[in-house]
Amino acid sequence: MSQDNLAKLKCTECKNISYYTTRNKKKLKEKLEMKKHCPKCRKHTLHKEMK
Repeated sequence: MSQDNLAKLKCTECKNISYYTTRNKKKLKEKLEMKKHCPKCRKHTLHKEMK
């Protein structure tokens, strides 16, 4: 994983950073939004990319 393609995914409910992933910033201009399991909330919630 290169540092410039790294994206942090933050839970929209508890604001906890649970996941790190990569994305091609040249092809995907909008921020990532995924439904992932949050270990803190202990349920599936929407996770959005943050800086």
